[in-house]
Amino acid sequence: MKPAFTAFIPAALWLAITTFLLVIPGSDLPKDTFLDEIYFDKWVHIGLFSGLTFLTAYPFVAKNLASLKLLIKIGTGVIIYGVLMEFVQKYLALERSFDGWDILADATGCLFGFLVVNSLRLRIKRRESI
Repeated sequence: MKPAFTAFIPAALWLAITTFLLVIPGSDLPKDTFLDEIYFDKWVHIGLFSGLTFLTAYPFVAKNLASLKLLIKIGTGVIIYGVLMEFVQKYLALERSFDGWDILADATGCLFGFLVVNSLRLRIKRRESI
């Protein structure tokens, strides 16, 4: 049985929050040298994209419908979203710019989310085979 539509509400909300944060004007972002020193922006990207990957894949994992191939497709889709959002920042968002390092942080977040959800998938699969 497929996951219910409502199972994807957390992922949809996370996508909306992520999109909002990626397109707000640059002047609305905090400007603090301390935050720059700890690469806070990149950590935010990693967190947003790991969460998005996890929340999108989790309904399939919870119903034991997730294959490795499906998880790879979800991760790839989230990475593509991240790349597209960099172009949105470059051409449509006010006071924002394209940053290749953000794409790397987005992909790192996707990889982390993928590893967590795949680990959960394998744990569930092992438990059911016992």
